[in-house]
Amino acid sequence: MRNKKAAKLKYEEIKIGDIYKFKRKISNNDLLKFADLTGDYNPLHIDKNYGRNSKFAKNIVYGMLAGSLFSTLVGMYCPGEKCLYLSQTLFFKKPIFPGDGLTVKGTVLEKSDSLKLIRIKTEILKANDIVINGEAKVSFLE
Repeated sequence: MRNKKAAKLKYEEIKIGDIYKFKRKISNNDLLKFADLTGDYNPLHIDKNYGRNSKFAKNIVYGMLAGSLFSTLVGMYCPGEKCLYLSQTLFFKKPIFPGDGLTVKGTVLEKSDSLKLIRIKTEILKANDIVINGEAKVSFLE
């Protein structure tokens, strides 16, 4: 996976309304790696007994781990290389469970020609339900 190449979209190639998306599943192993990386060992995410006794009846995916998939959207799909991620809002709507099939989607909402900046509506969907949404602002370094 480390050999995957990022898109190289130029500012002029991107149009308002363009949609970019990819699919992903987050595994229990991903949760453990995230815990080790961040130091967040909240048992709701990684302790099976704790998760089983929670209101969700199982472990849930870290919201910030799922939200970090928007970085993949921006850095690999739109625009890819030569961009600077300026901001991201996140709204957590519904829980995500390990193994859920997710679609990460970005829709270009606005462009600022003078600043070479785009605003992207960001969504993570599980089936047809939005589980996380927000907006990203991305600047071009070209």
